Amino acid sequence: MSKKKQDLLEHAEELFYKHGFHSIGLKQIVNEAGVAIMTLYNHFDSKEDLILQVLKRREEKYFSYLESSVSKPKCNSIALSLAQAHLNWIRMHETNGCMFLRAKEEFSSDSNNEIVRYVNKHKNSLIFFFKQLNFDYWESTRLALLFEGATALSEIINVDDVAHELMYCIKHLYKK
Repeated sequence: MSKKKQDLLEHAEELFYKHGFHSIGLKQIVNEAGVAIMTLYNHFDSKEDLILQVLKRREEKYFSYLESSVSKPKCNSIALSLAQAHLNWIRMHETNGCMFLRAKEEFSSDSNNEIVRYVNKHKNSLIFFFKQLNFDYWESTRLALLFEGATALSEIINVDDVAHELMYCIKHLYKK
């Protein structure tokens, strides 16, 4: 990937996460990235294409982060290692909630929208990811539910309190 494309994706991700998708224009992204508007259009067909690429890149980073937590576990439980990694992710990325759900909210008026479809796929991919780690469907769904809840609550209450309660739930629900 070219340096300019990477800069565009990084700045777009940061701006979208902090301010939302509709409130950020392409001019602001190219100004932050220090590139020309034509450079943006050389890499992305539209703002929606840029948003999709930002979401795909963020998903790759998130799943890679979770994968590293189980490949080098710090706990004797896969579920605890995953929960700790998720909490670290929340702390690293501030507490603005889930970027994917924010995208779905902003684009939900068109249920056929590619962004909405991608967000739905992402949420199902999280459950599938857990299933690949030998959690059954219900365990995977519970784990996704707990992670989603932790992300949402971190927007409004202290992350350390959320962390304490997430770890409590994981310890009592999972023995893996």
